[in-house]
Amino acid sequence: MPLCAFLRFRYKNLTRHHHYWPISTNCGVFRNSKCGSQLFTDKRGYICRTSCQSLRHEARTDGSITLSNYLLPSTMSLRKALILTILSAIGTGALSAAGDVSLDSCRSLALANNKQLRVTAESVRMTGYQKKEAFAAYLPAIDFNGGYTYNQKDISIFDKDQLLPTKTFDLQSQSYQFDLVKNPATGEPIKGPDGQYIPQTVALIPKDAMTFDVHNVFFGAVTLTQPVYMGGKIVAMNRLTHFAEEAARALHNAEAENVIYAVDAAYWQVVSLKAKQKLAKSYVNLLDTLRHNVELMVQQGVATKSDLLTVEVKLNQANVDLTKVDNGLVLSRMALAQVCGLPIDTRMSLVDEDVDLTAAEASQIPADSYPMADVYDRRQDLHAMRMGIEVLRQKERVAMSDMLPKVAIVGAYSFSNPNMFDGFSKRFDGAFSIGAMVSIPIWHWGGNYNKYKAAQSQTRMAELAYDDAKDMINLQVSQSAFKAQEAVKTYQMTMSNLSKADENLRQATLGFREGVMTTDNVMEAQTAWLKANSENIDAMIDVHLCDVYLSKVLGTLPYPTEY
Repeated sequence: MPLCAFLRFRYKNLTRHHHYWPISTNCGVFRNSKCGSQLFTDKRGYICRTSCQSLRHEARTDGSITLSNYLLPSTMSLRKALILTILSAIGTGALSAAGDVSLDSCRSLALANNKQLRVTAESVRMTGYQKKEAFAAYLPAIDFNGGYTYNQKDISIFDKDQLLPTKTFDLQSQSYQFDLVKNPATGEPIKGPDGQYIPQTVALIPKDAMTFDVHNVFFGAVTLTQPVYMGGKIVAMNRLTHFAEEAARALHNAEAENVIYAVDAAYWQVVSLKAKQKLAKSYVNLLDTLRHNVELMVQQGVATKSDLLTVEVKLNQANVDLTKVDNGLVLSRMALAQVCGLPIDTRMSLVDEDVDLTAAEASQIPADSYPMADVYDRRQDLHAMRMGIEVLRQKERVAMSDMLPKVAIVGAYSFSNPNMFDGFSKRFDGAFSIGAMVSIPIWHWGGNYNKYKAAQSQTRMAELAYDDAKDMINLQVSQSAFKAQEAVKTYQMTMSNLSKADENLRQATLGFREGVMTTDNVMEAQTAWLKANSENIDAMIDVHLCDVYLSKVLGTLPYPTEY
């Protein structure tokens, strides 16, 4: 329902339930037929002021918006009050929606909100981008380069005007001959002071004609480079990024398993403390009942003051323990909210808090051994290590590529202004060119070779670490299976001991009423009952956690695969 329609609906309820009737529909004034108080509305029909204080303090127990939510003081605008009312209603609904949270819901919240899990998911996306980057090296690269240069001076080919000798056609020799100055007497060419023949006629080339303006030079080029053979580096980088992406996915999955186990531990810790809180309250009630009975016995003279003080001391200690359990429950709820990615003051009511706790996993004792080859294949941390080894092997090939020749095809279109393609002209012009480039490393004083050997050493180190991790996982699986078996057996024994403790308490209470047992006997039975129930709760929670941890070390714990 729109907010405007909602307020008008409430406005109608005023006339129906609060006995307000209009005095004048034009001015928006209403009078209560019982108490005489007045309501004032604005032009749109919204209630903006009232003279009835009882309506201002009207409240409802169902949490719905009441008249007091939008009857406004004169110092507050209607719009601000409506915003506050809506936000309050939304906050109340969100808080109530947080109740009755199951273990699966807590896991979903943690997987959606965990910061470290977001980091690993972003790492998966990053390696995906790096994989695409490596594939792009197969394709030709197209680049543009351009620039501008200012030169202080012009370029001149000659330092001064040039005089060039000329030739004339000689009919006698039927060829062109230099036209030289000749001695009239002998007819021989005359040499000048520098020992050179003196030409009869010369061609003048002025210096200015061979001077070019290059003060402002613009240039650019569009190049295309296609790798042909890079020593296997491009292939190795593509494989490397593929394995790196697989390793990142495996690490993300392993982190998801860690988050699920942390959520389960926090969840069952809350359930355990909630059960112990109920147990502590029951124990306090038992001692309180015993104290009351002993007080009556003291009044009748059949018990001493010392008996009463002993019970009261025990009762005080039980109240202290109850306070510790209450505080621990509050702190454990904070820890659960933090693991789920919620504010630590979020109050969540868990599904397993108020039900009779059982351990379904205790119906079957876990196996002693498991096929380790399947465990190794399922473990995400080992898968990440395997992919890390493959990454290092590809790094070896990258290091080897530095010792191999590289071949590439290069094409370009270059242009400039001024240009010299058709004489010297001050305009843009360019030309295409294509060629091949070969790079062959010859001698680097063993640098590239030692780089390759270092990469091989890194691979061998990773392989040794992988073998060590397999041994540790083998031990981890054996210990987890043993602890799971021990937890099941302990739970079964506590269940047997629990029935005996209940019967012992019943017999002690009955004997105390009949006068054949003392207060010490009753308190001993109550203490044994408390211990048996507490051990049963701990054993049940331990069964749950050992089962989850065993699934985690076996690699069978379900985890999300979306990133």
